[in-house]
Amino acid sequence: MASKAKLIWQKFNRWLRLQPHIPEQWQKMQLADMPFLCIDLELNSMKTADAQIVSIGWIEGKNNQIKLDSCFYQLVSTKAPLNQSPVFHGLTADDVAQGESVQTVLEKLKTYAQSHIWVFHCTNLDMTILRRVYNELGISLPTIVTVDTLTFGLYQLTRHKHPPPPNAVVLPVCRARYNLPAVPAHNALDDAMATLELLFAQIQKFSSGHPQTLENLLITKAVRVYSDKDKI
Repeated sequence: MASKAKLIWQKFNRWLRLQPHIPEQWQKMQLADMPFLCIDLELNSMKTADAQIVSIGWIEGKNNQIKLDSCFYQLVSTKAPLNQSPVFHGLTADDVAQGESVQTVLEKLKTYAQSHIWVFHCTNLDMTILRRVYNELGISLPTIVTVDTLTFGLYQLTRHKHPPPPNAVVLPVCRARYNLPAVPAHNALDDAMATLELLFAQIQKFSSGHPQTLENLLITKAVRVYSDKDKI
């Protein structure tokens, strides 16, 4: 019995080490009271090592309400090849040439780092690129807490041990499962707003009318905490 208890304790400790440590300011706050900032990037490449941001959009929301006056969309200037961006995003070299510098835009985004939970549809991709670019610019970041609607959706699809069908967690398909309307794709602000609507629907289903916190969401693996001590 003692060896079995020890094994259970070791497994529990390993599970604890894998859980992100949620900063104190967010630990007790209910999801309904939590300020979210939903962010979407348009990129010239999917290669995280050198992808450049060509536009960015974000929007704030809280308690199932989207703050429309917080809408932000900005083209970002870059001299890097646009590759397939004109096809997917409709952006041309002339468009991007009129953009703001990436440093100016990311300095603005940084002001939301500690006041909001950042939301993405595929956090790993966007945060890998954001943190790399911040590092290249020499801009330090505080601890950032994120929620990933893609991972959240994957959890809700597979919690009964059924494998998801192909393309089951792309943004339009995730939205359709909640009867959310189709929206224009491949515009950073439109996608940010669509992702925030999806998050609210996911939280409502997850909560089932009961108050929930970020710690309750840890089971979904959708919550991540990025510290400046983490390796990029």
